[in-house]
Amino acid sequence: MTYRTIELRIDDGLATVMLNRPDKRNAISYQLIEDLLAALDEVAASSALVMILTGAGKAFCSGMDLDNLKALDGRSPEQSLQDSATMARLFRSLYDFSKPTIAAVNGAAIAGGCGLATLCDFTLAVPEAKFGYTEVRIGFVPAIVSTFLLRQIGEKHARDLLLTGRIIAADEGYRIGLINEIVAPERLLERARELAAQLMENSPASLTLTKRMLSDHARQELDEQIQSAVRENAAIRATHDFREGISSFLEKRKPRWSSR
Repeated sequence: MTYRTIELRIDDGLATVMLNRPDKRNAISYQLIEDLLAALDEVAASSALVMILTGAGKAFCSGMDLDNLKALDGRSPEQSLQDSATMARLFRSLYDFSKPTIAAVNGAAIAGGCGLATLCDFTLAVPEAKFGYTEVRIGFVPAIVSTFLLRQIGEKHARDLLLTGRIIAADEGYRIGLINEIVAPERLLERARELAAQLMENSPASLTLTKRMLSDHARQELDEQIQSAVRENAAIRATHDFREGISSFLEKRKPRWSSR
């Protein structure tokens, strides 16, 4: 299959998915979401045993694409709900993926990009990588990703990141359990392949069943939480703060929130 925003290679049991919009810092567009969902299906049906997810250029994924961001204010409530459901499907598909996944984070992973980086089974990052859920800074609600983040790093750390919207360095991400390992830039993909080779020494059936078991532990609760999160994510788009947040971000000025 031909992809417009990513590259997919499958070789010797290893699938490598590269976000390939370096001029846009691999920002999440509607096309990129479509391509990633299709790539996950292709890898799942392939002979690959492990998947690596990384980014081209200097960033892993900088969050939502500016052109898509500009268009959000004109979306209908039904379209906003569908947008939220599609993003939830991408995150859930990555979280529940049937084969082990490794994120090789080569640079900034912000907002939705941070979700992609941390929903993989393993997250390796270069020392210069930055992480953050910045939604509250521009009038969004980090509803969907919060359902996963609470499980990964605990409530206290999740509240810190989600309520402040602050950007953290790789060493802090490692300390709080957001990432597994910090790797020198020149060794990032090499280390990811080493880890993949280690995983491929194990029983493929056992890996698949273990991943299914881990997903099943959380399935019912996640189903309910994500349904609620999709509604909350769509509902914020009807508020003044959402419109002001987008406008101020695009105009590169400080927002004037309605509560002030």
